[in-house]
Amino acid sequence: MHQPLCLLDSWSQENNEAVNKWKQLEGGGDALTRDQSQNHSRLIWCSSEFHKLLRKIQGIPPIADHTQLELTVVYNACVCSIAQSQFSEAELLLTRATERVLQMTEDDSAASDPPVFWRTALKSVGNTALKPRVLYLLCLQWAIWLATCQLKTIQGFQDELLSVFETLSAGVWEEERSASRRKSSDIPLLVMDQRRLIELLQICTLIAQGAERLSEGQSSEALSGLHTASALPAPRTLIAYTHLLSGSCLAHMSRPQMALQCYRMALETDSRCVCALYQSMLIYRQLGNTQAEIQALRLLHSTLMLPSATEPALAGAHLLPPSLLLRSQSLSSLLSVPAALSVLHSLALKCVLHERVSEGVECYLDLLAALHSEDQHGVHAEGPPLPKLPELYLQAGAALLMARRPADCMALCDEVITTSLELLPGKVVLEEPVEKCEAETGTLCAEGEDRVGMLLWVGAAYLLQGHCHIHLRDWKQAVTHYTRCFNLLVKVHFKKRGCQPQIPSADMVGMQGTDLCILQRLKGLSLAGRGISFTQIDQNREALRDLQLSMQAFPECTGAGLWCGEVLWRLGRRREAVACWEKTWSLTPQSSVQSLSVYLQEPQSGPLLDSTELRRRIQELRPTLSA
Repeated sequence: MHQPLCLLDSWSQENNEAVNKWKQLEGGGDALTRDQSQNHSRLIWCSSEFHKLLRKIQGIPPIADHTQLELTVVYNACVCSIAQSQFSEAELLLTRATERVLQMTEDDSAASDPPVFWRTALKSVGNTALKPRVLYLLCLQWAIWLATCQLKTIQGFQDELLSVFETLSAGVWEEERSASRRKSSDIPLLVMDQRRLIELLQICTLIAQGAERLSEGQSSEALSGLHTASALPAPRTLIAYTHLLSGSCLAHMSRPQMALQCYRMALETDSRCVCALYQSMLIYRQLGNTQAEIQALRLLHSTLMLPSATEPALAGAHLLPPSLLLRSQSLSSLLSVPAALSVLHSLALKCVLHERVSEGVECYLDLLAALHSEDQHGVHAEGPPLPKLPELYLQAGAALLMARRPADCMALCDEVITTSLELLPGKVVLEEPVEKCEAETGTLCAEGEDRVGMLLWVGAAYLLQGHCHIHLRDWKQAVTHYTRCFNLLVKVHFKKRGCQPQIPSADMVGMQGTDLCILQRLKGLSLAGRGISFTQIDQNREALRDLQLSMQAFPECTGAGLWCGEVLWRLGRRREAVACWEKTWSLTPQSSVQSLSVYLQEPQSGPLLDSTELRRRIQELRPTLSA
């Protein structure tokens, strides 16, 4: 009997030395978190120590006096394996240890189904001194199921898992406190506090289940579980997640105001919960509260630019951080937040479209500066991709023109033109899209789209420069740039299946894709701009021709319609002028201004006609028209 006791003391000392070594390292806190590579190497060392010790213990048949120590070392080794995402290895350790317990208790029954296997193990130890240690191992199995997103397995074993905390808390915590009063070398130590582990498993399971139910449309069921989770003892970050997901449930249940309250609670609980800010912004957008949406976007961008925002909110120096246990795709999609630059782009565009042009300009300039600098903070984060650089240049240029900075607008447009002009094709044919594109033609389709996109960008750059010259009242230069725009656009032809390529017309836009719509809009705006420029140098017949062509290409162009009536009035064709004005005022825009790129909108600078004055002319002409 003497030899086994000496081995027990020696093995217990080895275990406790490894545990104490890790806890000293873990106590480094922030310093440990900063050096992740050093943290990983220390974890590998601890894991190696526990595995070597376990091989010694399991090298002999199971002995009752050794079992408590063996299960403690298995627990420690498994925690280290799980911390390194070595889940198969951890499960193998758990299975082997539990089989040895069954062998020692002379229960030879075995089962391939994990829940049945664990029920058998729990039954075999009954209320013996081994039960707490087997429950600890069951908690690690729970952690593996959670980390590998086996939520259905957890659900099927729910009753047993819920009773674990009750069983352990009934007496084990007190037992551990009393044991700690004894000489520490007399008892085998655990590398991770079991109470913290169980509390972590409880709330992480409820969060993961809530996210899964929410993704399946079971919002009310998810809300009930999340409400329970919010009252559990847990880190602030996890409590914030329960409020966040509760808000998402309420948003899906069409209760936006209550959702906003939950998002506010999430932020009050954890100020780093940026996804709550993002979801609040989406609610404001849904409610049409533009000013609140802009404020939320600005705050979200500022938060994302903080250094701490790039660190995982659920990471930490602990062996099993919550981020290791919360890996489900449904939860990841609910917690995703766009990149900082993507948020800045949304903020810039929203400001420009809602009469906060100077703010929008500053955001666009900050965005372009960030893209050209080496510090592209958050460019690779999740979320919608930014538009391509020429598109951003054009949007920023349009914003600068709205802010009455034509010289800066022209400089950005020059950048688009000089980098793309030599690459433009001599002719482009847009083909009618087929319902199902063959895989082998996908590359060719993409190349065709890139060529068309490049041509449209350069055309839009010339269009904006024409607008700039109108703003500067340089009518001849305006005509030149509008002509350059139009001459590029006529290179694009459209081909229906079975027909020859032809020049696109306005009646084709409704059934075709975005490129054709942009093409016709650019044509209409360039012809309208050139026609308006001709009116300023008394070339009324040329102006009338361009304005009428503009209305054919882009019937919604208000400026073309009003100026066409003005030219007709000047030419003495007053009945036609009145008809043209009234038709223009009666048009209902087919596309929302919000859905258009900002550079495709009609310019608000340059010579504008006063609708009140035009209506006065019509009233004065009424007696003549009715005669």
